[in-house]
Amino acid sequence: MDDINALRRILREAKVIAVVGLSADWFRPSFFAAKYMQEHGYRVIPVNPKYAQILGEKCYPSLREIHQPVDIVDVFRKTADVMPIAEDAIKIGAKVLWQQLGVRNEEAAAKARAAGLQTVLDRCVMIEHGRLFGGLNWVGVNTKVISAKRPRWLAY
Repeated sequence: MDDINALRRILREAKVIAVVGLSADWFRPSFFAAKYMQEHGYRVIPVNPKYAQILGEKCYPSLREIHQPVDIVDVFRKTADVMPIAEDAIKIGAKVLWQQLGVRNEEAAAKARAAGLQTVLDRCVMIEHGRLFGGLNWVGVNTKVISAKRPRWLAY
């Protein structure tokens, strides 16, 4: 999905994000993205069989174990692993199947769309939220952490 208005609507209406493949390691992109979304008012439900808890939330071994409504299923897995996740997203009644940067399973997306889910491929939920709702300062933009100005301490 490349429609900015649709992305904005998805992120505005969603309240609960199940993050499949969320790592408990603070330096992993999945952790940083989930923490960002949590800090911006979303309920993040971790899905990873390796952990009991991540970011203060109970971690589930699979989507099918979650017994509460899920708006977005955010996939941090390899492209080849997406189809069973899409099937589980359909089964639990999720509204959106979101495949993260570098993840693009067209067949799984088509199956999800056929079941009534909206699909987003090869996009980061954190980056899109920051871009559309002004949260890019969270990743260093306009905070004087990242700057186009040359540092004065370098001898050019």
